[in-house]
Amino acid sequence: MIIAIDGPSGAGKSTVAKAVAKKLDFDCLDTGAMYRAVAWMAQHRGVELDDAAGLEDIARNCPISFGRDGGAQTVAIDGVDVTSDIRTATIDRAVSPVSACPAVRVALVDQQRRIGRAGNYVVEGRDIGTVVFPDAEVKVFLTASPEERAHRRVRQNVDRGVGSIDYETVLADIIRRDDIDSNRAASPLKPAADAVHMDSTGTYIEDVIDQICALARQKGAQGEEAR
Repeated sequence: MIIAIDGPSGAGKSTVAKAVAKKLDFDCLDTGAMYRAVAWMAQHRGVELDDAAGLEDIARNCPISFGRDGGAQTVAIDGVDVTSDIRTATIDRAVSPVSACPAVRVALVDQQRRIGRAGNYVVEGRDIGTVVFPDAEVKVFLTASPEERAHRRVRQNVDRGVGSIDYETVLADIIRRDDIDSNRAASPLKPAADAVHMDSTGTYIEDVIDQICALARQKGAQGEEAR
């Protein structure tokens, strides 16, 4: 089974996806981390963000893998652990141009489909229910107000000790990224026609998690609570 969770940056997709996966005993695939890894490698190699051929070369020839360090998920590209490096403000700004590159999207979608079809996955991103897994059994479009998302990102940056902690700067970056993601030619951010819309603004995240788990169980998911 595939549970697709789409939505803009800061809506809580990663937090929700990990919690849903744990409750249902699914694996979790963070597609956004894959685009961030490509952006990191581009900067590491000095590849310009408008160099489509250079970005495609990275996406096709630098394998991305996920692992575990205790209870936390790790991300590596071409054998380099970039778990922390891809969560900086610099990568926040770089990832939208990378993800807007059609050749990069094609290369990474191929990887995502191979991974997802190997088992039960909660997959989160921006085009999962529309492009990557249009036949996903459960589709959710998770959003929140830009202001709420900016406050969350600032708190995350404080906790991680990376990225901007200036609210206005973070809010401007989120609004800019929303515009790029929603208006790009390749796989723009938009809800699937059959997605369930959920707004996490002012909502307990546990309620969102429980709602998604209930949808999955209606489709036949079992999970740890049913065993």
